[in-house]
Amino acid sequence: MIYDFRDLVCWQLSYALKCEVFEFTNTGPAARDFKYRDQIRDSSASAPRNIAEGFGRFQPRDSARFYEIARASLTETRNHLIDGRDRGYVADNLYFRLTNLARAASKTTTSFIRSRRRDANGPGNRER
Repeated sequence: MIYDFRDLVCWQLSYALKCEVFEFTNTGPAARDFKYRDQIRDSSASAPRNIAEGFGRFQPRDSARFYEIARASLTETRNHLIDGRDRGYVADNLYFRLTNLARAASKTTTSFIRSRRRDANGPGNRER
């Protein structure tokens, strides 16, 4: 049984992504493009924030909605990474590492959403 949101693998991966995004946007050209910096920071911070909030919700359907928002934020972060690479803000090696981290976070979040939906539907009910 998991008693703290920090024990969720999806939160751990999302949090690691957020930390790396904040680190690379602290210096270099990304730090000087305030709009880009703020957008990628917001989307990357949204994922662990929404996973934590979803974990704190009592109803499975309610919590699943926050995990869905987190997954969408991870997709948005991947889009910002593509944009940052196009602008020359993100080197290829960093781009691939962060993109892979975002994909792993998204995959584990998706699995967690599915488990919450199964819980919401009750025993013997299939997800539709």
